[in-house]
Amino acid sequence: MSRLPHVDSGPYAPPAPARELTVVSADGARLHVETHGPDGAPAVVLAHGWTCSTAFWAAQIRDLAADHRVIAYDQRGHGRSPASPACTTDALADDLEAVLGATLAPGEQAVIAGHSMGGMTVMAASGRAAFREHAAAVLLCSTGSSQLVAAATVVAMRPGPLRTWLTRRILGSRAPLGPVTPLARRILKYGTMGPASAPHMVEACARIVHACPREVRHAWSHVLDLLDLDHGVRELDVPTAVVVGTADRLTPPVHARALAAALPHCTGLTELPGIGHMTPIEAPEPVTGTIRELVQAHIQAHIHADIQVVSEESA
Repeated sequence: MSRLPHVDSGPYAPPAPARELTVVSADGARLHVETHGPDGAPAVVLAHGWTCSTAFWAAQIRDLAADHRVIAYDQRGHGRSPASPACTTDALADDLEAVLGATLAPGEQAVIAGHSMGGMTVMAASGRAAFREHAAAVLLCSTGSSQLVAAATVVAMRPGPLRTWLTRRILGSRAPLGPVTPLARRILKYGTMGPASAPHMVEACARIVHACPREVRHAWSHVLDLLDLDHGVRELDVPTAVVVGTADRLTPPVHARALAAALPHCTGLTELPGIGHMTPIEAPEPVTGTIRELVQAHIQAHIHADIQVVSEESA
């Protein structure tokens, strides 16, 4: 299947990066990385979810790049990052470590935001040295740490073994998604977005998801099925905000509430009424606003405090 172009106009058209680079992960996997915004500005790192790409963050990048240095990368096999035989949470953590090491100066801190599988990437990396060096604060957006298939409500029936089996078959399907047709949009909207999602939002998501090769989609579905990152949540000891849509069928609010309860330093849980799984596209302002709040509280506030200490010592 050929990759479809992303939308080329409107708020979800990917902005041109200031710089593009290729980062090599621990096992040799090559990752496409983009940076946006002015050098020297507070840093934000964005990790997208399953079947998505850097284009998923277009609205956040466009807003934040005015006064932040925004770093976004394609997960292995997604977007412009080639597929790799290694599809594991350890590989995701390796990739995030590599991106942080290649784009941030020693000791430089960033707010790291992960959506869906990107949030799982953050949890997987929470105990890694590079993550601990560079993470000032985290946003976990529409994600979970375990029991993803059993808790998903994509199949409209009572919880139990049959629903779990059917959900596993749907999410792990090898079938090609095909062109973005009206029927494809309706199916994607039902499974991943809130009922009030505007057509231009659905179109942007459909273009991104349908561009993911089916082999990559299938391979990573097994990782999500077997996911167990509860230990990573307990090790995520930086200030962490949690955001979820109340109409999320893939990672329902039960996951976000469990994360908020288990995190060592949860700064707040936001449940967005009527919003589905694709929160950065469906609710760009609240998601971007939360990232800005984390930067203000945990990067800029510390910079101002350090300046004040230096001024007092010099006096």
